[in-house]
Amino acid sequence: MAELWRLGASELAASIRAKRVSVREVVEAHLRRIEAANPRINAVTVVLAERALAEARVADEAIGRGDDLGPLHGVPMTVKENIDLAGSPTTMGVTALAGDVPPIDAPHIAQLRAAGAIVIGRTNTPEFAMRWHTDNDLRGPTRNPWDAGRTPGGSSGGDAAALAVGLMPLGMGNDYAGSIRWPSQCCGTTGLRPSFGRVPRARTLPGAPNPPITMQLFAVHGPMARHVRDLRLALENMSGYDPRDPWCVAAPLRGAEPPRPIRVALTVDPAGLGVEDSVADGVRRAARALADEGYAIEEVEPPQISRAAQLYYQLLLTSAGPPREPGIVSAGMARFGRLNAEAFAQHTTDASDDAFAERFGIARAWSEFQARYPLVLGPVATTPAFAVGSDLLNAEWSLQWLRAIRLIVTVNLLGLPSVAVPIGVAEGLPQGIQIIASRFREDLCLDAAEAMERRVGTITPIEAKS
Repeated sequence: MAELWRLGASELAASIRAKRVSVREVVEAHLRRIEAANPRINAVTVVLAERALAEARVADEAIGRGDDLGPLHGVPMTVKENIDLAGSPTTMGVTALAGDVPPIDAPHIAQLRAAGAIVIGRTNTPEFAMRWHTDNDLRGPTRNPWDAGRTPGGSSGGDAAALAVGLMPLGMGNDYAGSIRWPSQCCGTTGLRPSFGRVPRARTLPGAPNPPITMQLFAVHGPMARHVRDLRLALENMSGYDPRDPWCVAAPLRGAEPPRPIRVALTVDPAGLGVEDSVADGVRRAARALADEGYAIEEVEPPQISRAAQLYYQLLLTSAGPPREPGIVSAGMARFGRLNAEAFAQHTTDASDDAFAERFGIARAWSEFQARYPLVLGPVATTPAFAVGSDLLNAEWSLQWLRAIRLIVTVNLLGLPSVAVPIGVAEGLPQGIQIIASRFREDLCLDAAEAMERRVGTITPIEAKS
C-alpha cells in the first residue's frame, strides 16, 4: 500500500472498513505529514491532534465491536476557519474574532462527522473569506506549493494547498465568488461548488448576524479533494436537510438520465473578452478528453455571460462588498476592499434598474440553453495563478481580474453546480477547468469530471516547491 497520506478519501475509507489499516494509523500518518510539510505552505492553521486521536480511538473501538460504520468512518478532513466547528474558533482570519468559539458544528460538518469523518485541523482563509489570495494578519499567508511566488487562490486557499501536498484527503471550503474553484485551479486539486440550496448553511455562534442577501443566494459550502470520486462521497454525506437553513432543499442526488451522447457546450473564451493561451489549451484538452469518453462537444457560447458578471458585481457592490474598515481588517485587506469597490463600480457603469429582475431573465435563458446542452465546459479563471501581491496593485488590475472570473461569478449568480478539475501543468503551474450543470445536477458534473479524470489522471500530491 502507498503511504497513507497519498491516498484519497474513498480509498482510505475502504481500507479502514476492510481492516487493512486502523483509524489511528491513518490519523497519525496525516498528523506526521502536517508536521513535515505544513511549515513550508502554512495551509493548516490549527492542528487538532489530541482531539483527532481521541476520535480515532473511539472509531477503532467501533470497528472492533462490529458496529455499523459510516461511509467516511475514520477519514481525516479539515475545516476552513470561516465554518463553525464546535470548540474551535471561527476566526474568519480576523484577529478580533479569534475568541469566537461556536458551541455546535455547522449543519454540514455535523453530518460529515456523523458519517465518520474526523477533523484533524483548521485551514487558512483571507479575512472574512473575501479575497482571491489567502493571507491575513492573524495566521499569515498560505503559499502555493507549486510556486511560492504565486497565489494559492482564495478564499479556500488553505484547503487547496493542504490537499496538494497531502495533508489530508478531504477539505471543507465555500464558494461565494469562486472560492472553491479558483484555489483548486491554482493548486491542481478538484472542488465542487454545489447548487444553491443543496448543502445546508447556518452559523451556530449565538448572536451571529444574518448574512446579506447576496451571501444568502450566491454562497455555498462544498467539498475539496484530489479525486472526483471523493467529492461525490463527501457530497452524499453533507447534503441532508437541516431546518436551520430555510433555503435548504432535500433534492435527489441523481436525476433523470439525459439523452446520449450528452451534449457539452464548450466555451474557451467566455463572452470573447480574452483568455491566456495556457488556459485555452487546457480547456481544449479537456474537451478532447470528454469527447474520447463519448460526450458530444460543440463550441457554442452560453447566454449573457458578460451581463451576468456585471449584475453579480452590481449586487455585491450594493449588498456586501469587500470589507475595508480600518481597525477591523488589516491594511492589506482594507486596500483590497477599496480597490475592488472601485473596480466593481467601473464594471457596472451600465447598472440595472432592477438587478434581481434581470437576473431572472438570464437564469431563464441559461435554463433553456441547458435543456439543449446539459453541461458547459470552460475555464475557471481565464488566467493562471497570479503573482502574490497582484490583487493589491491598483484598480485597473482589479478590473481586469473581474473580467477574468466572469464565468466563475455567472455560476454564482445563477446558483448552478460546478466542478473544478485539474487538466495538467503549463509552465510549471497547474491548470484547471470547470464543468457546469443545471441546478441540482451535480451528478452530471461529477460523472463528466470523473470521465475526464480517467483520461488525464491527477497531478497531486506533490512536494512543496520554493
